[in-house]
Amino acid sequence: MSETTWKKEPAIEGKHGGCLNCGPRPSFFPLDCAIAVGFGYAGIERDGVPVWAEPNSDYDEDELLTGAQAEAMAAADPDHDWRIVLHGPLSGRTYQRHAAGEWALIEQNQGFA
Repeated sequence: MSETTWKKEPAIEGKHGGCLNCGPRPSFFPLDCAIAVGFGYAGIERDGVPVWAEPNSDYDEDELLTGAQAEAMAAADPDHDWRIVLHGPLSGRTYQRHAAGEWALIEQNQGFA
């Protein structure tokens, strides 16, 4: 097994985003959820380089990847800094893969609107 060359960022607790009607954001990305924001940017990054992004135009829901599919990608190449990045109008979040099946919230912001 090779030595890890990336830094595991500290996990944070999910808080309410910009929408007061929404509950707190999850502290761990649910593997059964789609990686999507609808308007903005949602993607999977490896070492800061996008490897998949939510399509920008009309698309079918089956074109979206789930947390489980991101996990499969990361499990096949685990010695990298894998992140799920969600940057929407009222909420921004970044989840980093900390262990098998565990994507911890490491950053949360108010989004871009």
